[in-house]
Amino acid sequence: MDEFSDLMKQRLIKLEDLQSRGDPAYVNRFKTTSSISGLVEQVTALSAEGLEQLSAEFVVAGRVMSYRSHGRSSFCHIRDGSGAVQIYLRSDELGEQNYRSLARILDIGDFIGVRGKPFRTRTGELTLAAREVTLLSKSLRPLPEKWHGLKDVEIRYRQRYVDLIVNPQVREVFQRRSAIIHKIREFLLSRGYLEVETPMMQTVAGGAAARPFVTHHNALNMDLYLRIAPELYLKRLVVGGYDRVFEINRNFRNEGVSSQHNPEFTMLEFYTAYSDYREMMDFVEELISASARQACGGLQFDYQGTSVDLTRPWKRATFLGALKEIGGVPDSVLQQEGALRELLQSRGAAPHDLQSMGKML
Repeated sequence: MDEFSDLMKQRLIKLEDLQSRGDPAYVNRFKTTSSISGLVEQVTALSAEGLEQLSAEFVVAGRVMSYRSHGRSSFCHIRDGSGAVQIYLRSDELGEQNYRSLARILDIGDFIGVRGKPFRTRTGELTLAAREVTLLSKSLRPLPEKWHGLKDVEIRYRQRYVDLIVNPQVREVFQRRSAIIHKIREFLLSRGYLEVETPMMQTVAGGAAARPFVTHHNALNMDLYLRIAPELYLKRLVVGGYDRVFEINRNFRNEGVSSQHNPEFTMLEFYTAYSDYREMMDFVEELISASARQACGGLQFDYQGTSVDLTRPWKRATFLGALKEIGGVPDSVLQQEGALRELLQSRGAAPHDLQSMGKML
């Protein structure tokens, strides 16, 4: 912590130095000609000789993720929301005074804008030779190196923004999630479903068996519940004459929390008139398969070391059949509530799970 504080003090001194000279440390606007991934896509097929013949310059912006100095020249990597690229800084190109000023104030974590020409280093790495560098935002908090390869799940989830900055592979999770939601919405809309928004605050915590969050509406002087499911309002829309409706919504359940279970979460819920569960099983197979192709490029992929194959048709089973086959629950236990409760307790079921089970029985 002391080392961290010392680094912040050093950066504050650099900030004061910038401000005393009248140089902006936080720029409101910087116009780029390309994202970093766009730059890479445009020139990645060119050889070193091809890049030398290229006359075009590129303007990109990103956050400094690494920096190493070699006297009168330096290398750094910058990253934006699309990717990363190496930057080459030379005093004879930028000017001696400008280069010295950059070397003095630049830190890992700073945001910079760069205008330059791409080339390849001796190792073949695509690099942008900087002809102009603009400090866009001075970072006062250093990026901790210990976050690289961090395995502490709780810290990663509590400070996800840092996890995203230093672990690029985590960014893929968010990008794929966005692709999945986009495909789900496109899939449903193309099949005649109407997208709706239903109330977040409800007078009745219904539509599912869950403990709600309670809030108070001051103007109406009444307690309300954050919704645990959109079911009741979506069904009212069906009653009102909409044959196909869906909502990609936020729900809130005041229960446990883990790395895979958050009290606030996103749910897809859709309703179709004139269909039964058999048609819905086919529909869900199509929906998930289409989403997998969009996010993963196919129906076969690895997930956390497990091979997954979503090729249709999928195996189908009844709920009780799955409890017997997968859960190993004897048929005699399933027929007796007391025996089933004892089995659940022996397997570590939480008290509210047992209470929910009693309501279902």
